[in-house]
Amino acid sequence: MAVHWFPGHMHKALKEIKEALSQVDILIEVLDARIPYSSENPEIAKIRGDKPVLKILNKADLADPVITARWQEHLESERGVKTFTTSTTNTAKSKQIIELIRKICAQKDASVKTVNAMIMGIPNVGKSTLINILADRTIAKTGNEPAVTKSQQRINLGSGIVLYDTPGVLWPKLENPNTGYRLAASGAVKDTAMEYDDVGFYAADYLIKAYPELMQERFKLDHLPDTELAFLEAAALSRGAKMAGGRVNLHKICEVLINELRSGKLGQITLETPEMLIVEKREMAEVAAKKIADKEKRKERFKEGSLTPDKKDRKEQRTEKRMANKARRNKR
Repeated sequence: MAVHWFPGHMHKALKEIKEALSQVDILIEVLDARIPYSSENPEIAKIRGDKPVLKILNKADLADPVITARWQEHLESERGVKTFTTSTTNTAKSKQIIELIRKICAQKDASVKTVNAMIMGIPNVGKSTLINILADRTIAKTGNEPAVTKSQQRINLGSGIVLYDTPGVLWPKLENPNTGYRLAASGAVKDTAMEYDDVGFYAADYLIKAYPELMQERFKLDHLPDTELAFLEAAALSRGAKMAGGRVNLHKICEVLINELRSGKLGQITLETPEMLIVEKREMAEVAAKKIADKEKRKERFKEGSLTPDKKDRKEQRTEKRMANKARRNKR
């Protein structure tokens, strides 16, 4: 799924983050505990150098605790990375982050008196709420809409810690095709930038396989169907999501499924695991290798005069579009 949403202020924010890095002692990245990989900014690993990173797995109360523990172990296997779980309901635990920041920085350089920390995270991950808890006052604007914070600001937290707040940043190119669906399902992108039906089908396919008992219980089903379409139809009938003539309203039930996933009404659910990412990264590498090979083949055909690159690209695009539309129609 392509997420067509990268506002201009996000370009500016990425530039400001890179420029301010030299003044920073520690990076704090707020992740969504339900999607630790998909909510992790791939740019951080490239630009942080040897600076320590504290990855906050926020909304941990909505995530599967067993998988969260596996994610912490996976993330901390990287040099200089520490993790900490938080939720918006446990403010006392969140306040422990201040002492943790000082401890991490003291381990790196005991002579540091004032710690400059930069906090970042994707839109709607709960970063602004966390800042208000740490500062013990309302500083950052909060809301359920993504991209509330628009500019960088400095906040004195006391205890010798100065926090650089940054706007929620998504990156313009998502290498993993599954990432867009997970970001959309979690609420990281505006609803106007996604198709509820596509995201709903993706979520349904994952949930009936990963959390079958929760889905059967939540939608009061006698048995759980083994395909996403059959599940959504059964769930729609259970909830009374129907159109004129008695047909099921797939758009409505997809909307219900996504909203209940986001709110935690479906239960404690994580949408990705470290093991899944190993497989997906291998698939991404295979796709990248195929693109390179296909490009070389097109060059050869162009040299032979059988087809120009532009005509080939347009033909392939039309074929891919027809296949995608046919698949979407078949699902419905």
